[in-house]
Amino acid sequence: MDKGSSSIIVACDGSDQARSAAKLGGSLASALGQPLKLLTVFPESKASNLVLAGVGGDTMQAEKQKYARAAFDAAREVLGDGVEPEDEVILRGDPAHEILEYMQNNPGSHLILGRRGYSAIRSLTLGSVSEKIVRHATGPVTIVGA
Repeated sequence: MDKGSSSIIVACDGSDQARSAAKLGGSLASALGQPLKLLTVFPESKASNLVLAGVGGDTMQAEKQKYARAAFDAAREVLGDGVEPEDEVILRGDPAHEILEYMQNNPGSHLILGRRGYSAIRSLTLGSVSEKIVRHATGPVTIVGA
């Protein structure tokens, strides 16, 4: 592992599972003395719905920022005192694909994310973000349940 680029990355979406991941990520970053980064992905499905509704570029950017702010604020609520994220990363697209690409471009990172808890049947037919990430990640991944 490249010690120079080591960081703890928490995937945020505002869910209870993501809040649990943020709490663990903050504790781990603090204990290991590694930088903490919060990451969210504005889903392409939301962007597509806005395009279909005739939303333009400025409004799209505002919606993306609003989505990200809500996700990051939910994570920050559980981080605790003394844990300040080094960075907040906003991506757009398919969440699993974007997170995997980010990990590949940031070797040495440890990703922590929540699991939505889909039923086994739904996970088999649709695949979950956490399942895709665990199968294809280029670095360590910790999945946190609520």
